[in-house]
Amino acid sequence: MGCTIIGCGKALPALDVDNNALATLVDTSDEWIASRTGIESRRIASDETSTDLSESAARQALGWSEGGYAERVVDASEIDLVIFATISPDVMVPSCAGLLRKRLGLSNAAAFDLNAACSGFVYGLSVAESMMAACAPNVAGAKGRNPIRRALIVGSERLSRITNWDDRNTCVLFGDGAGAAVVEWNQDRAGILSSFIANEDDPSNALTCPAAYDSPVPFDADGVNNDARSNDRSLTSIDEELGIAQLIAAGEPRQVLRMDGPKVFKFAADAMATAVFSALERADLTLDDVALVVPHQANERIIKYAAKKMGRPLDFFQVSIAHRGNSSAACVPMTLADTYENGRIKPGDIVVLVAFGGGFTSGAVVYQA
Repeated sequence: MGCTIIGCGKALPALDVDNNALATLVDTSDEWIASRTGIESRRIASDETSTDLSESAARQALGWSEGGYAERVVDASEIDLVIFATISPDVMVPSCAGLLRKRLGLSNAAAFDLNAACSGFVYGLSVAESMMAACAPNVAGAKGRNPIRRALIVGSERLSRITNWDDRNTCVLFGDGAGAAVVEWNQDRAGILSSFIANEDDPSNALTCPAAYDSPVPFDADGVNNDARSNDRSLTSIDEELGIAQLIAAGEPRQVLRMDGPKVFKFAADAMATAVFSALERADLTLDDVALVVPHQANERIIKYAAKKMGRPLDFFQVSIAHRGNSSAACVPMTLADTYENGRIKPGDIVVLVAFGGGFTSGAVVYQA
């Protein structure tokens, strides 16, 4: 028996921003962006919230609305768990998972958010499968755990809210969107065969986005009220740890993504191949057994480099970056929905989902459709 994907869906904001529009903001061009990233346009959420997008994707995955892929219509009462992967939540409390649970009427579901950056959906899928396996029939201690038979895993982002639109090195890369998948424990199907998640240190702070807090403590170190609300020493300490203190002091916005592209590229290309091979080894499989790899969509060059490293042609991978850009935790589930929409995954196929992101995080899941 195994944890089987029975539905997936995706949702994109209405606003489509092409490379020429970005060229009016920063010193760049359509040719420069497309040739270096494979991105021609991206969707930007000017009206939609992350929860709005996640709801649309989830309804497709549950079989409640048109679009996406669903083996059957799943009743709201059947969902026992909601995991919402994001680095750009609409709110801190309640969780976005809690907001989505309420909107969809998932009254039996436990719900929480997860932050593993661009690897978030893969991490979420791995967590859900582990929790389901822990309460499966005939597992020691299963009666003492939440009974989880079906789960909704979502990746949803509004990276446009944490993008520095004056930085041409990053603003050309990111977009918004949401993807979702429904999994269930099925004793008659193999489902997820293995998973691999890992972290590496980011010693040079190649990819960061600090939080901005608007209510600093109004006391000095001795507990005296000195109206020092603009002098939050804890934020200064974090800025120094991330190596951005001078940038903030010079007036740069705090809560924006900052990236050292070459260093992230080097990590990502190696991490993708490592994650795929590690997950396949755990499943006692090789690349020859795999029908398709569904990768995180950060940069087409990274996917091409990984393809070369694995000795496979580019069409061995689903590439969907051209009109979406990098939407962090939403990339893998949206790309997975593309593969079903395009008929690239058939029953019995072995599929690998793989991602990498800030942290540095990486991970892969091998499953049989």
